[in-house]
This record gives sequence, structure tokens and C-alpha cells, in this order.
Amino acid sequence: MSYCIDLTGITVLVTGGYAGIGLSIVKTQLSAGARVIILGKSHDKFLAVRDEVKAISDNFDFYELDIRNSKQVADIIQRIAVKESKIGILVNNAGIVKDSLLIRMSDEDWLDVIDVNLNGLFYITKNVLKYMVRAKGGRIINIASVIGKTGNVGQANYAASKAGIIAFTKSIAKEYATRGILVNAVAPGFIKSFMTDKLPGDIKDGIIKTIPLNRIGESSDVSNTVLFLSSVLSEYITGSVIDVNGGMFM
Repeated sequence: MSYCIDLTGITVLVTGGYAGIGLSIVKTQLSAGARVIILGKSHDKFLAVRDEVKAISDNFDFYELDIRNSKQVADIIQRIAVKESKIGILVNNAGIVKDSLLIRMSDEDWLDVIDVNLNGLFYITKNVLKYMVRAKGGRIINIASVIGKTGNVGQANYAASKAGIIAFTKSIAKEYATRGILVNAVAPGFIKSFMTDKLPGDIKDGIIKTIPLNRIGESSDVSNTVLFLSSVLSEYITGSVIDVNGGMFM
């Protein structure tokens, strides 16, 4: 039996797919032969990486939308469903952080994080699910976070949103298992990014000491897990949260 992952003929939607983990997910899915639809708020940010993505495959498209806008999400998903005929996989990756100790956290910072990370995921998933139900199958993969399990100082808003994603994942998995729709989450730990690159050496060293594998993760560690959940190799997995954190939380 061959275990080469081939997503040829499958349309994959990725939110926030032009930076960091999202960009890595887009590249990995394209490399496996999928058609990838990138959804994001900034067309300029997409243009900045378009050639980088095109170097892998030109089988992609981009739609600009604000996932906080329920009506806009419904309209865009309908357009995509008509054009693509079938949406096979949805990867909910888009998210923001606005860190502050709770007593100093503004209402705006709380609401913004919940609105993007949790409400936006709800709007996208609700609209995509309609078409997956009609097609009698599909995969939904939500990017959560280790912080949604452990909490973190200064990240009450972010932790609440990611914990909500985990509970949402399990609930939707139960609702739609009989429709052939698999719903799972990936919970990354510390992953290399422009933010971790800016951390002082002593802080970065302190973080690494909490990780049994003794390194900060790469975006590919997450995107490879997403690829596995997108494939036939994971056909008996639903309602699960896969930790990608080097062992820092078990």
C-alpha cells in the first residue's frame, strides 16, 4: 500500500493563508496536488507572497473578505461553491492576538480577538458546511492553540477564543459525523515566526527549556499535520485535537 498523499481534484479553502502557518498550509496542500482557495482580509499581503505560492503551483485563487462580516462570508462562500462545484476541505487558520493583562484589557481588544478567532470561524464553517452536507462529505480542520488548553498570562482573550475553537470542533464533529464530515483541530505550541524571531535570546532559551524536543516548532510541523488530516490516512479520526508542541504540554 502506498502512503503518498495525493489531494488531486480536491478543493481546499484556507483562511489567513498568506503568512506564517497559513502560508505553509497553502504550500503543503498545493504540493499534494490540491486546488487551494485562499481567503484573507488583505489583498496586498497576498500579492506579496503570490509569486512564492505560484512557484509551487498555479492551481490557486484568492478572495478578499473580512471573516467578521457574516453577510460577506455567506456571499463569498456561495460564489466559491458555484465556481468550484465542491469544497472538499476547509482549514480555519485565520486569527489575531491582542495581548494584555486582563485588568488592562480594553473591551475592543477582547471583542476583536473573539470576533476574528471564534465568530469568524463560526461564519465560515456554517456556510461551508451547507455545501459539504449536500456533497455528503468533507473535512474541516481548525487551528487552535496549546494556549486554549493551558491558558497564558496576558492572553485571556486569545485563550478563550482558542478554547472555544476546541469545544466547537468536538460539537460539530458529533453533529456531522453521520453526514461523512470529519472535523478536527490542530493545537500548535510555540512555532517559529516573526514574533518568536524578535524575542530576546534569554526568553527564547527559557521557552525552549519547557519543550522536551528542545526546539521551537516550524510552520511545516503544523502544515504536515493538517495534510495528514486532509488525507485518506485519517478517515477514522474526528472530534480530535492533535497537539503539535514538541511535548511542552501532554
